[in-house]
Parts: sequence; C-alpha cells; structure tokens
Amino acid sequence: MLIDGHGRTVNYLRISVTERCNFRCQYCMPEKPFSWVPKENLLTFEELFLFVKVAIDGGVNKIRLTGGEPLLREDLDKFIKMISDYKPEIDLALTTNGYLLPEAAQRLKDAGLKRLNISLDSLKSDVAAKIAGKDVLAKVLKGIDKALEVGLKVKINMVPLKGINDDEILDLLDYCKAHNMKIRFIEYMENRHADQSLKGMHGKEILEKVKERHTIEALGREGASPSFNYALEDGTEFGLIDPHKHDFCENCNRIRLTAEGNLIPCLYFDEAMSIAESVKKGDIQGAADVLAQVLKDKPKENRWSEDNPNEEKEISSRAFYETGG
Repeated sequence: MLIDGHGRTVNYLRISVTERCNFRCQYCMPEKPFSWVPKENLLTFEELFLFVKVAIDGGVNKIRLTGGEPLLREDLDKFIKMISDYKPEIDLALTTNGYLLPEAAQRLKDAGLKRLNISLDSLKSDVAAKIAGKDVLAKVLKGIDKALEVGLKVKINMVPLKGINDDEILDLLDYCKAHNMKIRFIEYMENRHADQSLKGMHGKEILEKVKERHTIEALGREGASPSFNYALEDGTEFGLIDPHKHDFCENCNRIRLTAEGNLIPCLYFDEAMSIAESVKKGDIQGAADVLAQVLKDKPKENRWSEDNPNEEKEISSRAFYETGG
C-alpha cells in the first residue's frame, strides 16, 4: 500500500495527458492563446506507463485520465489499453468536455475504459458557447449519447455561475435523471487563469435552488470522494463538490501527474516533484523514490478555508488545465 505522511492510503492516480484544450472556458483559461508546451516536452505514453506500473504495483487501483482535453492527445486509446492490459480490473476513467466523443467513444470502450465524467454547463446553445468560447452544445450532447450507447458509465459535471447558467440547475438535474446519469454540481474554483469577473454559486445556494422543486436527503460522502451526495424524493442521486471545505481532505486518497512528469500531492498546492528524468532513463527505482517523497510531503489539507471569513482565501496559481482540476 501507498501511505502518505498523515497515514492516509493513496490508491488513486490522476494523469493529465495534455494541457491542450479545444474549449476556452471562462472558469479555466479564457485568454489562453493557442500556444502550448512543445510535444517533445511531454512524456511519451511508454514513459508515463513506466510510472503507472510503479503506482499500480504500489497499490493504486483507480486511474483517471484528464487534460486539458485528453481526447486531443493522439492515440490515447492505446495508452488506455496498455493500462487495462496490465491490470484489467483497475477502475479506469476519463474526464472530458465531450466534444470529440462521437468519434472516440467506441475506441475508448474497446481499449478498456470503464467510466466518463463529462462537463456540461448548459443546455442552451448560446450559454454553452459563452462559457466554452465557441458553439459546442450539439456535439457534446451527441457525444454523451454515443458514450451511453457503447456502454460507458457517465457522470455529468456542472459549474453553476451567477448570472450565466445558475437558472439551469434544475434543468440539468432533470436531463441527467432522464438519461440515468448522476450529476455533480461543482463550486467554481478560484484561480488566476479564469475570468476574474466570474461569481460562482455557494453550495448552500445550489441546494436551495434544488429545494425549490424537490425534497432532498443528505447521504454523505462515498469513500474518499470529494462529492457530498444527496437524494431526491424518488431516490435520484446528485452530488455537490465544495472545494473550500477541508472535510474531504482527511480521507484524500489521490495524487496527480502532469503530462511533463510533475507529480503533485494536492490540487491546491504548487509544490511538485518531477519523475521525468527517472522514467526517461527507465529508472524504476528512481521513479519509486520520487513517489515516496511526494507521499511523505502530501499536505494534511488544502489551503482554502471558510473558517475565517476575514481571512483572504488562497487562489490557485496553477492552471487547472495542467492538472485536470
């Protein structure tokens, strides 16, 4: 087992395979130009896989591939197959904006992918275009349909923003209910790369909006998930992710790896160590030593807090498109 410096078992690895994205979402990177880290700076899938094997052998049994937009990374299905072939029973998932899913869903399923988290912030074409920076809704909805058709399990993520899509919370809840998908409402995460005029909805405000039409029951967290789950009167479940709280930190079971090989102990910390030199040399022990040090350094909790309203909240300087949010 992999144990961090606070006695927590770490069994979940998130891998950002690219920082590139085909959207320019307001809450992520609205002003990011189409210039990126050169491809030669990225670890190859073979180099990433060397570390994946170290992590799996150490006890990781859940891997999520993220971006940027991971489907922009060429031959991603081959990387998925490498992982699936090495440990077929591993919980292998992908986070995507869904735009490229109509063409990719079957390949992903055939390669061994089990689950998808898809971002869907609006069911209105003009609102979706305003958030994403281009007309995307029709292809995203088609991608969701295709993913369900090929047998992938799908969860939907929505970031409610005041004055933009906050009037669609109930509509998206109904859409997911009709398609037998779980939706998770995610509080906007402050970061220096987003449109600074954005105002996110507090978790309490999101719940009040749901209560306008439904009676809800608190179910609590499922394992180490940051999502706090609720059920409607008919049993339909939805989740709420509040990154400003610390209560999910005590059970945090994850670490993150960027496409360039930076191993990150916490999404809200800028500290990281690189495995790039080790994996490029095929040095398995060197990669294992970096992993051990990152686990030792993993912080007890994130730097965002609501405990002191007069205290300035931490705003992440790391771009979430580098780590997958």
